[in-house]
Order: sequence, then structure tokens, then C-alpha cells
Amino acid sequence: MFYATHHPSPVGPLTLASNGRSLVGLWLAGQKYFGGTLPEKPEEKADLPVFAAARRWLDAYFAGRKPAVADLPLAPDGSAFRKAVWDILLGIPYGEVVTYGEIARTLASRTGRASLSGQAVGGAVGHNPISIVIPCHRVVGTNGSLTGYAGGIDRKIRLLEHEGVEMSRLFVPGKGTAL
Repeated sequence: MFYATHHPSPVGPLTLASNGRSLVGLWLAGQKYFGGTLPEKPEEKADLPVFAAARRWLDAYFAGRKPAVADLPLAPDGSAFRKAVWDILLGIPYGEVVTYGEIARTLASRTGRASLSGQAVGGAVGHNPISIVIPCHRVVGTNGSLTGYAGGIDRKIRLLEHEGVEMSRLFVPGKGTAL
């Protein structure tokens, strides 16, 4: 059984999903792949302890504090590859960004491979089911391009600015498939 609730935020309404024990989803309104990892329609249930913990975490985050992700029980559903990418995302510090290529090199090193595709990493990043908490917004293109945020480029910019990221070397591309 899966459960859902909603929470307001400075980047718009958020939908949280749980399996009853852990957070399995956190999506922004209109986000690409919204609810894509849920095997069934969740039942609305706002009073789960995991939702109270997630609300506290989100409120602290949007208040400018840096809550520890370890304070939340997370259980994102995905392939072993996607979970490995999401694990790397969890290690990106507040206020910093990394590139898809850097993640590919890190994962290749961890798995003993010569290389991995930055595009494959991009697919895993884009399918992250627990936005904001698993910080996929902190991933940028090699040249500083702000592409590939399933929640929308405007929200990505707002989240990065909120975290104090130095934005002068980052830009929104004029065209592309990952806008």
C-alpha cells in the first residue's frame, strides 16, 4: 500500500509519497515522470510519521538550514544503476554543483568500469523520484548548462540560488532537448 500527502513550498506544491515507513516519492507539481515509480495510485493519508519528518525537513531546507538527508528514511524505487546514481547525488554538498560527466566518472570508478555514459547518468538523474531531498537540481552540463531538470529549469535555478550556488558560470541554453 502506498500513501500520499501534499506540502506547500516556495517552488510550488509538493506531493510526497510513502510505503508507510519510508519516503518513496517527492514531486513538484507538473514534474516530468510525476509518480512514475509508484506501482499503484496512493491513498491520501497525511498523518504518517514519515510525512511529518519530511515536512520538518522541507521546512528547514526552505528556511535556509541544511537538514541532514540521513534524518529521513528514503526508499526510492529504481534499477541498481539508477540507485547508484542517486546515491552519488546524495553526496553533492549544499551550494555546489557537479556535472553529469563527473557523476559518470565517479560511478565508473566505483564499479570498476573504464567509463560510463553521461547520457545514461542523465536519464537516471532525470528519473529521480525524490526531488529536492535527493538533489538532482545540483547537476549541470559540463559547460555550465542548466539542462535536464524534470521539475523545470526555472525551479532548478530557484533551488540553486536558494542554496547559494555561484550562478555566474551557469546558463540556460537557448535550445536543446533537455529543457
